[in-house]
Amino acid sequence: MKRILLLFALLLSLPTLAQMNNERLETLLTEKVDSIDGVSGRWQLVYNEVPMMVITDETNDRMRIIAPIVEVDKLNEDILLDCLAANFHTALDVKYALSNNIMWSVFIHPLSPLSDEELKSAVDQVYYAAVNFGTSYTSTPLLFGGGNGEEEPVEEKKPELKLKKT
Repeated sequence: MKRILLLFALLLSLPTLAQMNNERLETLLTEKVDSIDGVSGRWQLVYNEVPMMVITDETNDRMRIIAPIVEVDKLNEDILLDCLAANFHTALDVKYALSNNIMWSVFIHPLSPLSDEELKSAVDQVYYAAVNFGTSYTSTPLLFGGGNGEEEPVEEKKPELKLKKT
């Protein structure tokens, strides 16, 4: 019985060993990016010549990777609508977002369950969404769903309602 309890306690502790924290995050970022500067939980980085920031809050188990793209004043309505469509179809794990009059490429995620591979992918996706802004608006080669709505409209079929008599 003691062995079973010990094994059970060991199994329960395994996920905590793999949890992401600021120390692990900084190690992985240092391996991935061209340059990194800052303090734990607040880093400025450069990845393939694109400036980024990584901000974490260990207490509330949150993190985000962000890259500035352009001042919002320089964008027209069509581009903003393209960003919304991209958030649904092509930006995947990152999103285009507005804050402080800047358009950003943003990845937001709980910190502790973030895996090493998810972090590496997130850095890549923030980068690609930033450099593809204004063209394909993609964060990876994968497209999920349709396009931007410029295709020929498909005639909508109204669903048939079948009511049961009770």
